Amino acid sequence: MAGQVTIPDLLKKRQAGSKITMLTAADCPTARLIDGAGVDIILVGDSLGMATLGYPSTVQVTMREMLHHAKAVRRGVRRALLIGDMPFMSFNRSVDDAVRNAGRFLKEAGCDAVKVEGGQGSLESLEAVKGIHRAGIPVMGHLGLTPQTAVQVGGFKVQGRTAEAAAALVAAARQLEQAGCFGVVLECLPVEVGRAVTERLSIPTIGIGAGPDCDGQVLVTHDLLGMSPDAVPRFVRAFARLHETIARAAGDYRSAVENGGFPGAEESYRMPPEELKKLEGLLRG
Repeated sequence: MAGQVTIPDLLKKRQAGSKITMLTAADCPTARLIDGAGVDIILVGDSLGMATLGYPSTVQVTMREMLHHAKAVRRGVRRALLIGDMPFMSFNRSVDDAVRNAGRFLKEAGCDAVKVEGGQGSLESLEAVKGIHRAGIPVMGHLGLTPQTAVQVGGFKVQGRTAEAAAALVAAARQLEQAGCFGVVLECLPVEVGRAVTERLSIPTIGIGAGPDCDGQVLVTHDLLGMSPDAVPRFVRAFARLHETIARAAGDYRSAVENGGFPGAEESYRMPPEELKKLEGLLRG
């Protein structure tokens, strides 16, 4: 796909049976690398609260923090569609709040669209989506495991395991499509549910732990890169093990400094001989 990725491009990929790729970013250098790799969508996800800021969950992330990171990511993106994740309580209180905060992602941070969690049984989320869409702001939904409200859905675990729960998720996905979503993230669902939702929508589905039948896939880039030695969800595949590489490099650096091996001649600068001779004369007085 050449040029700037647009929402119609994503729909064309779905219709052609081509998979959509999506990754998260929270800083300019990472965004630049992902964008250069040809990934379709870059999400400034509120997962940065845990992956980057060290919070215990995504609930603590603020609009100010999200906008700060989204601005940095924007400076590294030239091609991918850039989506800002609406943090907890930025859209839950009122439709006016939702539209105002969604607008800030576009006006202040330069995002192309926003993502809103929830919808299954959440009238507030559905009304927020409708309001954002009416305001002319492209919006993506998010169903299944929704980290901002994980306590309400029984914690960080697979959703839609029963027939009734699965049917409710399919209905919620349809509601989000009707409300104006151009796509929906499906998180932590059985393969069968991911397939059922995808088959019943005309907009793209992006899976994260929802099986291979979704129209695309997303991962948190820190997980993809293996940045943490901690346990990760089953749906994560680490395509690198950077926590080992970084820890080893930092240890090698410390040892080299302590034993005098760094900096060496190749990392040091020298004065021209004539200037050094002049300096020695000046210092002798």
